[in-house]
Amino acid sequence: MSSPKTLTRIPTHIAIIMDGNGRWAKARGLPRLAGHRAGTENLRRILNACVEFNIKILTIWAFSTENWRRPQEEVRGLMDILEQVIDRELNELHKNGVRLRHVGRLEGIAPHLQTKVRHAIELTKDNERLTLNVAFNYGGKAEILDAVKRIIADGVHPEEVDENLFARYLYTAGLPDPDMIIRTGNESRISNFMLWQGAYSEYYFTTVLWPDFDKEELRKALEDYARRERRFGMTTEQVAGAR
Repeated sequence: MSSPKTLTRIPTHIAIIMDGNGRWAKARGLPRLAGHRAGTENLRRILNACVEFNIKILTIWAFSTENWRRPQEEVRGLMDILEQVIDRELNELHKNGVRLRHVGRLEGIAPHLQTKVRHAIELTKDNERLTLNVAFNYGGKAEILDAVKRIIADGVHPEEVDENLFARYLYTAGLPDPDMIIRTGNESRISNFMLWQGAYSEYYFTTVLWPDFDKEELRKALEDYARRERRFGMTTEQVAGAR
């Protein structure tokens, strides 16, 4: 089994599309929310694994802007799960040096839950062991539109807009783009996730459903990442010369 020492290259930032909770529950004759709860429990294990593998930033997609279209019972259940996780896990995450960030829109979320999210962000803002970005009420197109609106509202002249400036208006401002994006659940699409930030990310798709995606599965993803050559539009020879 690999350890951080045997992995030749560790990504700084990984993002995970946590897919497959509903199918995991269905296969066990359980309601969909049971799958979401199992997925939440699995997050604790993956957080511990990220710390062990020396990954500094983890982004998880917990609720998309499109998920509002799901049955209201499921939407309410997902909101309840987020609130319960904050209530139950916040102090432990803070104690363990995890910095929490919200990625997405707070609009549409119940006011009392918005308050809890802001409190969690403020409480953990100085922690440095691991940054956990929770993409909740997040969509890649919505993020880009919000960035454009803020740029216009700030009166930025068109000639001033470049990639660096635009990135400062994204939800992930101040963070490096993800080196690797993992999608669990046997789906091979990005589904409106980190459209700007993922332009040069390495993608890893697995058939494993999210509640079963454990430390060993994460290790497999990291080993696959370590074998890849990231060229960013350059040739292999150019990359070798830049090392």
